[in-house]
Amino acid sequence: MAFESLTDKLQNVFKNLRSKGRLTEADVKEAMKEVKRALLEADVNFRVVKSFVKTVTDRAIGQDVLTGLNPGQMVIKIVKEEMESLMGSEMTELVIKQGNEITVFLMAGLQGAGKTTTCAKIAGQLKKKGKKPLLVACDVYRPAAIKQLEVNGAKQGVPVFTMGDKQNPVDIAKASIEHAKENDNNIVILDTAGRLHVDESMMEELQNIKANVDVTQTVLVVDAMTGQDAVNVAKTFEEKVGIDGVILTKLDGDTRGGAALSIRAVTGKPILYVGMGEKFEDLQQFYPDRMTSRILGMGDVFTLIEKAENAVDEEEARKLEQKLRKAEFGFDDFLSQMQQIKKMGGLTDLLSMIPGVGSQLKNVDIDDSAMDSIEAIIYSMTPEERANPNILNPSRKKRIANGAGVKLQDVNKLCKQFEQSRKMMKQMNGMMGKGGRRKGGFNLGGMKLPF
Repeated sequence: MAFESLTDKLQNVFKNLRSKGRLTEADVKEAMKEVKRALLEADVNFRVVKSFVKTVTDRAIGQDVLTGLNPGQMVIKIVKEEMESLMGSEMTELVIKQGNEITVFLMAGLQGAGKTTTCAKIAGQLKKKGKKPLLVACDVYRPAAIKQLEVNGAKQGVPVFTMGDKQNPVDIAKASIEHAKENDNNIVILDTAGRLHVDESMMEELQNIKANVDVTQTVLVVDAMTGQDAVNVAKTFEEKVGIDGVILTKLDGDTRGGAALSIRAVTGKPILYVGMGEKFEDLQQFYPDRMTSRILGMGDVFTLIEKAENAVDEEEARKLEQKLRKAEFGFDDFLSQMQQIKKMGGLTDLLSMIPGVGSQLKNVDIDDSAMDSIEAIIYSMTPEERANPNILNPSRKKRIANGAGVKLQDVNKLCKQFEQSRKMMKQMNGMMGKGGRRKGGFNLGGMKLPF
């Protein structure tokens, strides 16, 4: 996961700072050396690191910090503020014209960065906001690029405009605007061609499109896993074509994450979105403060809540709450909750967003694939067995194990854990009934958990 190594190193630096009752100037400078080393190893731009460390050091050795009641915590606060500033301080949204005016987004980037998929992801998000997007296939060079956009557009329920692979991309872009006017589309997303590397012909083609079409914003899609190369690509596109924002893809991969900390400082352009997975809903708006909190190991509760709000059906949550209170829930209810959790992402990623939990997961092996085995076991049950787990006798369990391709003890373990959960809920509800004061539970984006 991105930033994991950086987070661990910064946590160690902060731990040492907190352990000291008083800080000297030498303590601060030594800590900043470790921070500098950690940032460079995370592939953050050298000039950015140098400037960042100097600013933090100058603020941290101020008299009010070193003589304060909790100097270690104050230094950490300064690091957090400066890191947020480095990434832009505030969330930046795409600029969308008002009324019936057509907004045109020119999507640019190198081949393999995930540009075509990202176009469809953005179109889907804008559609949910009540817009009428149109995807435009301007990549006439890469084999199957047009087909890929058509397939992704269909999955999102967004129309795709194409003129085949024999037309000039400039002509396709111009024709798409007329098509949008005729079909009441108020958002046009131009999926332009990428190359394996930056070249003059690609830049010239983008310049020609911008010269012939009223582009509202030019958005660059870069692969976060390429590290400093992503920053260099962004800088070149800004100089040659001009960009208004950046989308970082594959930030969920095994990447050091330095691009996220460098792009704004090097190009002066904001990060608009980050891709955190392959699914269409895995494109997240970029919040510098939230990303900073995650990098520093402080969690990200707001994003966790937003994930829950998008994944949880409130009506189903209310029904489940009533069943939980009466201890009447069955395996179908359990399966429904598992599927909602899977929509929100892996368990490891979700738990890392809870403050104080992420650092505890380092030596804990959480196997997200275990959820697939549990699903297989439940799907191997009959509807009657899922609704009434009490009828699961040894012969039924053996049949279920064979159907799910697991061992009998795996079925017994799941049934035992499930029954223990129901007993616990019954006891808790009984205690709440006798105690007079009823606890409301924890409300996570409409999903009320009475634990």
